[in-house]
Amino acid sequence: MTEFTLDMTMMLATHDALRRDLAHVTQLDARNDGWSTFEQMLHAHHSIEDDLLWPVTRDAVTGRPDDLALLDQMEKEHAAIQPVLDALDRALAHGRPASQAQADLETRLLEHLAHEEHDALPLVDQTLTEEQWMIFGQATAQRMGPDMPRFLPWLLDGADQDTTTRGLATIPPPVRQVYVDQWRPAFFALDRWATNISVG
Repeated sequence: MTEFTLDMTMMLATHDALRRDLAHVTQLDARNDGWSTFEQMLHAHHSIEDDLLWPVTRDAVTGRPDDLALLDQMEKEHAAIQPVLDALDRALAHGRPASQAQADLETRLLEHLAHEEHDALPLVDQTLTEEQWMIFGQATAQRMGPDMPRFLPWLLDGADQDTTTRGLATIPPPVRQVYVDQWRPAFFALDRWATNISVG
């Protein structure tokens, strides 16, 4: 695993959460709460990168064609995943066999996450300042604000103690207490991957 100068805890935890949920997604035969959350979080993660992270990184590597091409590839990979996600959602909504869409999504997403971690995040780490990274983190939190009661428990579901401790340290103590007392218990009270709980 790459050693980063910037604190990539939340970014890598998001990737781990997507991989964790993908194992369930490949077994689905109907929409459910787990699928809806996965779809929402994947879209949010990609849109946050496209809107907030790649542009500032692009500005920092102006005049470096190889690095700019890498950022172009990140956006193209995001765009290529979306139609597969949509196809799977349609199949699950209508109860149609979805094995091909599930396999395609698994392949594309795992390849993208590995590519990002191997190449794009090291580029971010090498080019952004600590201040720029903190501004990105604050903008991300603001973007996720209304969904934070679901996002944070989803993110830390199954995370190791170090990741959990570091992740919770990024939020104010009163919000951290709400997470412990309300958000986390409410999230884990849901049977998110039960295929008999269909959502529209």
